[in-house]
Amino acid sequence: MTNRMSATIAVAVLAIAGFVTPVRADWNPGDSYKMHYPQLPDPLGWDVAVATVTPPPPAAVADDWLCTETGPVSDIHIWFSMRGDAPPIPSLMAFTIWSDVPDPDGTGPAYSTPGTLLWNRIFAPFEFTIRPYGTGQEGWYDPNNGIVVPNDHFTYWQLNLNIDPLGAFVQQEGEIYWLGVNFEPTWGNVGWKTSQDHFNDDAVYWDFAGGGGWQELLDPVTHESLDMAFVITTIPEPSTVMLVGFGVVGLLAINRRKKS
Repeated sequence: MTNRMSATIAVAVLAIAGFVTPVRADWNPGDSYKMHYPQLPDPLGWDVAVATVTPPPPAAVADDWLCTETGPVSDIHIWFSMRGDAPPIPSLMAFTIWSDVPDPDGTGPAYSTPGTLLWNRIFAPFEFTIRPYGTGQEGWYDPNNGIVVPNDHFTYWQLNLNIDPLGAFVQQEGEIYWLGVNFEPTWGNVGWKTSQDHFNDDAVYWDFAGGGGWQELLDPVTHESLDMAFVITTIPEPSTVMLVGFGVVGLLAINRRKKS
């Protein structure tokens, strides 16, 4: 086998390894996605509580997306901030995926909400990465405790969650789903960033203070719609891995024919 052929096959084998072994990669505008469109963070928006240290109750927020390609939800990226720019202390967090209950009255007072819980999992710090992402004059909003603090902090972060495809939720093209987020209080006071992009109905929060149920999220000052900053992506599908594997087999077969 020539050195050139050996190098070619080695590269192909490494490509397969790269597909099979998930990489917790950052996401940047221009990268691929498998939802209606990325909902990018609003540098001048709010951070809605998904973890609070004191006082109780806890906090959870959800927002909807439209699936544009059937496959596992193997990568989730969200943007968040810490109240008062405290340093994040990565700990456990829960992500959930729900079915959609459409708005029953169109332009009326009702709104769409998460329906049936389809998938949930708790993640430890070694299963995700975070990085500083940007700055802006941002507000803190905790709807359960009625806390509204404009101009509370400046730094916001990106969280990159990679899920083993064998344990990932498989989304179906054309369906609307809801992503739910909740952090353990050991993180500190964490807020999921609002987005400058809007899709379908408003985001919602779980009304722990009022005894339960999803409540519509509106800007606490202007009362305009709020949506959350996130993007759904995925690693290459198994069919892609198979194609690369067939390529390696083909290279080996060609080499054998040349040697015979």
